Amino acid sequence: MTAQQILEQEYDKVVRADIDEFRALAASRIAGTINDDELRPHRLRRGVYSQRQEGVHMIRTKVPGGLLTSEQMRRMAHVADEYAGGKGHLTTRQNIQYHFVPLGRVADLLQSLADVRLTTREACYNTVRNVTGCQLAGIHPQEPFDVQPYARKVAYAFLHKELTDNLPRKFKIGFSACPEDCIATAINDCGLRGIIRDGVHGFSMTVAGGLGPLPTEARLLHEWIPADELLPRIEAIVRIFNMHGNRKNKNTARLKFVMRTRGFEWLRDAIEEQYQDILKNGGIAMPAEVPESFGGFRAEKAPLGSGALLPVWEPATPEFNEWRQSNVMTQKQKNYNIITITTPQGNLTGAQMYGVADIADQAGDGFVRFTMGQNIQLGWIGEGNLQKVYGALAKLNLGGAHANEISDPISCPGAYSCNLGLTKTMGLGEAIAKALANETDPLVRNLRINSSGCPNSCGQHWIADIGFYGNARKIEVPEGGKKEVPHYQMMLGGSQHQFGVQIMSVPARLAPLAVQRVLEHYKHHHIAGDTFRDYVLRHKVETFKAMLADLAKPPADNPEMFRDWGDDVEYSLQLGRGECAA
Repeated sequence: MTAQQILEQEYDKVVRADIDEFRALAASRIAGTINDDELRPHRLRRGVYSQRQEGVHMIRTKVPGGLLTSEQMRRMAHVADEYAGGKGHLTTRQNIQYHFVPLGRVADLLQSLADVRLTTREACYNTVRNVTGCQLAGIHPQEPFDVQPYARKVAYAFLHKELTDNLPRKFKIGFSACPEDCIATAINDCGLRGIIRDGVHGFSMTVAGGLGPLPTEARLLHEWIPADELLPRIEAIVRIFNMHGNRKNKNTARLKFVMRTRGFEWLRDAIEEQYQDILKNGGIAMPAEVPESFGGFRAEKAPLGSGALLPVWEPATPEFNEWRQSNVMTQKQKNYNIITITTPQGNLTGAQMYGVADIADQAGDGFVRFTMGQNIQLGWIGEGNLQKVYGALAKLNLGGAHANEISDPISCPGAYSCNLGLTKTMGLGEAIAKALANETDPLVRNLRINSSGCPNSCGQHWIADIGFYGNARKIEVPEGGKKEVPHYQMMLGGSQHQFGVQIMSVPARLAPLAVQRVLEHYKHHHIAGDTFRDYVLRHKVETFKAMLADLAKPPADNPEMFRDWGDDVEYSLQLGRGECAA
């Protein structure tokens, strides 16, 4: 038996035992011999959240670096159809989430994923979460080197470890090498950007970034470290967080609060001390390799798809040309392209997942790539196959153009399923997409809108050009008394490395109108060479507050104001026990 086979055998054994343990615990909960407080930490460690709906759960599947094989995508589709009502949801952390899964079916779902080496372990709770990475690693035309092997090895090294599955709070790691920093490394507890110095692969390292109600910009810990120092350097940060994170108050438990309380200089020196201890006394070892399929690893690459099995598509249409312009980019390897599949609000059906996997095999390299923008990318698409691929996507209702533009907003599920959700964010996303579908100004089209259903920033509203997060307010009504109205706090001018400026709260039903007003002002008052943030800072908060002032008090005689997007009943604020916030 080879070393690789031994590695895979040992990993599979650990995973099976872990799932069997959860199966027994779930059975005990169903039988009533343990309560949910006793089950909760075991459930959360395995990526299983409660929902606001009684008796069902959300399951989060980790996809290290956003890369998975076509076989794994088909298994994702099977899980959607078999356990989750035929649907899955892409998140801003390159995960897929499933909703409405009864507790008695969770263990079978976990095993189905594990059979293709997908895991939910430590996708939730006080753990090292899914390690994100540039999904175009290895094919991005401007990257210095492929960071994917490092991302998946780090993800594997920290999985099932005592140090990393009972931290004071969650710990996020992000890898990037593209100039755009598509993973927004500065919002991670540890951000790593690939840099080559004197022919040596290495990384710049930032520390203690984070979003949530109190966003904090990461600080530069190292301008450059060689790649062979990567894991012990990260472990040193995790150790300090484990020692000094606030275990008494989860709302101030993240690493960013350690830095805020003790200062960056203290944090830097404490991390260095732990790094030296690891060098002297040992720590978690960087694996030589990972099991087949973990993080999309393949010992041998599959042959590229020829496109021969895809049906011939009609001659180029205006719709194809529009899609070609906005959703296709040239990759590093000559004569091949990267396509982006516009995935509205990150929602996919099982049939769509199966279809995407087939396209990846038949016209690409057999890999599917999840983006931080809740979309999907496929690589190695030959120029001659673009029309065929577009046709196949159109048949799946995934042929939409303008991916990653203003009419392709990011949104978390919000009150659709989350205990902490105040508003149904995906409904707002759909409304904004419709309102801006015909926008033609290229300056406006290249802006991004992110929305979250509460202040906790699952939709990463702080780093969008236009961001929203849900809240609720009461207004006086003609018949007397007050009634609740769903609202969104609007912010403007965020970017991958800078946080937006808070403007004001507007009723949910008027949020698309607020967006349109800001954009019209932007068209007439931007200066050549300005970024959207430059424009926002130049005009100041007062300008936008005055522009939107009449929206702050919704008409109490309009029943639509009392309904959230996607609802036909009056809004009522409902909150459950939070399990994922801050």
